[in-house]
Amino acid sequence: MSTSALFTPLQLSSHTIRNRIVTAALTRNRAPGSIPNDIMKEYYVQCARGGAGLIVTEGTLVTPQGTEWPHVPGIWNFEQSAAWRNIVDAVHAEGSKIYVQLWHLGRLSHPDAPEQKLSGMPVYAPSAISARGGRFRHIPGEPGYVTPTEIEDPWTLVKMYKDAAVHAKKKQDLTASNTVQGAGGYLIAQFLDYTANQRNDQWGGSIENRARFGLEVLKAVKEVFGNDVSIKLGPTGGFNDVGMPLQDAIDTFSYFINEADTLGLSYFLLMQYTEAFDPIIDGKRRAIQHDILRTYVPLVKNSKVIANAGITPEAGAVLVSSGKVDAIAFGVPYIAHPDLAKRVEHGKPLDNIPSGLYFQRKGEEDMRVGYTDYPLASY
Repeated sequence: MSTSALFTPLQLSSHTIRNRIVTAALTRNRAPGSIPNDIMKEYYVQCARGGAGLIVTEGTLVTPQGTEWPHVPGIWNFEQSAAWRNIVDAVHAEGSKIYVQLWHLGRLSHPDAPEQKLSGMPVYAPSAISARGGRFRHIPGEPGYVTPTEIEDPWTLVKMYKDAAVHAKKKQDLTASNTVQGAGGYLIAQFLDYTANQRNDQWGGSIENRARFGLEVLKAVKEVFGNDVSIKLGPTGGFNDVGMPLQDAIDTFSYFINEADTLGLSYFLLMQYTEAFDPIIDGKRRAIQHDILRTYVPLVKNSKVIANAGITPEAGAVLVSSGKVDAIAFGVPYIAHPDLAKRVEHGKPLDNIPSGLYFQRKGEEDMRVGYTDYPLASY
């Protein structure tokens, strides 16, 4: 089956990407001290040199937090910004564009994690409701999620996103593009979901109030980056214990997408349902399965749509050629195939096997293993 539909340029606000293949955000835990480094640069350059049109970075923390997996990068200080600038420049030199994904964990942090202790802040969330699950392997006893502290004034969290954007844009002129993590059960998803947000003020209760936080974050980041701002959404929920009954989920995300689309965003990245992101909690799957593309794509009038999760290159080409979406983001296939775009273009198989260390590292000497050591195809 032809995949030629994936190899035409696409305009994303002020940027033109060379094709419709996107490297999805993939948490890879290679940033000790939360500072991007040369090994990360090598990884992103491999994807760019391998033909990706757009690269979305791994989740990049807007403030110090105790993540479930250690060594994730941040963008709240000068050193981090300078390190990201080095990566961005190298990616641009290879012909790809890159969006840095702004990330706040909300209730999915742990107060005993070293980074959280250093921050001097509690684990903030919309409400004092713990997510079920979690496993902090780097903390003695490997504890799960804890009951968070309800944030008194959510505007302080909105400011964290803007501060990260301002720092990136004005101190280092990092990049002209940011994406906001609104999926995965993280902070924006927690505000949207009434199983995690039971506030009775302007930030909770009605759909309009629960959507307010994510919309205000987008407005704040747009004040810095203009229309080169996007958002990732996962309406099926499941991962990290979010998800509402079907009609409530549809009503909530339909309202949010309608409102966000009026802001003039670069794109919406919509995650489809996959079993890998649908944990079994109390004996049953947590996600609310429904057809994401059929339900929400028709609502988007002013932005592009990128589909993600469980899509093969052949299926992605059909979606693009039929006009259902504008581009396809590949996540898991990119783990072992930094040259994925070239492989697809030249009809080469995706036949590398991901290493068991793709998501973690045991020591400094192992950081490339499962990360940048996959063989390229012969062309």
